[in-house]
Amino acid sequence: MTCFMLCVTCYLTIMDIQHLIKQKSYEKVVYVLRRHPITFVPELLRFAFLIFLPIALRLMGRNLFPDIFADAVFLPIIDLATSGYAVAILVFFFTQFIDFYLDLWVVTNDRVIDVEQFGLFSRSISELDLFRIQDVTTNVTGVFATLFNYGVVTVKTASDNKSLVFKNIHRPNTIREDLIRLSHEDRKYHYPRPNMDDNDAA
Repeated sequence: MTCFMLCVTCYLTIMDIQHLIKQKSYEKVVYVLRRHPITFVPELLRFAFLIFLPIALRLMGRNLFPDIFADAVFLPIIDLATSGYAVAILVFFFTQFIDFYLDLWVVTNDRVIDVEQFGLFSRSISELDLFRIQDVTTNVTGVFATLFNYGVVTVKTASDNKSLVFKNIHRPNTIREDLIRLSHEDRKYHYPRPNMDDNDAA
């Protein structure tokens, strides 16, 4: 287990934000958003059930079939099968955790970057300029989402119907308001208003 946690730590250290988004010189990261931790609880419960299942079966087997577990031939086979099962479950959990942790959305003062992790070795990165944002909506559904204040934020543009979806992020309404504010500020930079004094002088 110690080796497993060390692999997780090394993998996440390598996956630095700078490597993922190739931050521009003038960019400032405003948010690094991930799914709310509470949404990973079902995976933890499933992992706990699957990892303790062979232990329970082994205890039951010792009581129901003591001769098999005392046999010098069958006992090593059972141990080998149990070890292989445990390794498979750890790899599965590691994959699920990486998929959960490295699915992230980075909001800067210039753009929104959507990083989607698919398993251990596949990743998709897309981005959206802040000034192109036309609409930001939130959707909070369910008792747990309401209690723990997480939900879905959808960012849309009018030009090409492109949209980014922030899944199950914390404080969705706050994120929505900040995205709208940042979009307005970036739009002023890209589409500055003409100087009124110059117009009067002309």
